[in-house]
Amino acid sequence: MSEVNEVKVEKTPELQGRKPFFKDKNKDKRERPARREDSEFDKTVVCVRRVTKVVKGGRTLRFSALVVVGDKKGRVGIAIGKAKEVSGAIEKATTMAKKNLINVPIVDGTIPHDIIGKFSATNVLMFPAPAGTGVIAGGSARAVLELAGIHNIVTKRHGSSNKINVVKATIEGLKSLKTKEEIAARRGKSVDEI
Repeated sequence: MSEVNEVKVEKTPELQGRKPFFKDKNKDKRERPARREDSEFDKTVVCVRRVTKVVKGGRTLRFSALVVVGDKKGRVGIAIGKAKEVSGAIEKATTMAKKNLINVPIVDGTIPHDIIGKFSATNVLMFPAPAGTGVIAGGSARAVLELAGIHNIVTKRHGSSNKINVVKATIEGLKSLKTKEEIAARRGKSVDEI
């Protein structure tokens, strides 16, 4: 085995104030924190569609993404974003969904009462369920309910099965939920009188 001789380099007074001409790549990565999204919210991409606009020169192709955002503690929001690339559409939709959050009243992991959410030709019936039932819902409605933080619910969709309409109908139903306290305050009575 050959031994490697170490060479000592003495810094001359001219070079002491200068930075080395090479960069330590690992050092730069350690100094800058990694850019991460807000961990407070979870997001689910419900659907991505290719959309076109017919113009004089032909068709312009874009992408549309429907995103559901929620914190699993009673806040949920939806939005649709459009861009020339899929990732851009998802980012736009996520940003808009965080601005359109609604509060959902949750009682013991389920909704306080039966409700029907309506949007366009879609009706989503939602019923409270006992503990241990789980989320019984279709794919589009399930994304909204799970990100809202509801653990036990039974749903049934009637009418159109369009994913966008189902998500919007689910949100409309969740918006119109009221707790016993809200109803009592509205009627000017106590909770026991209702």
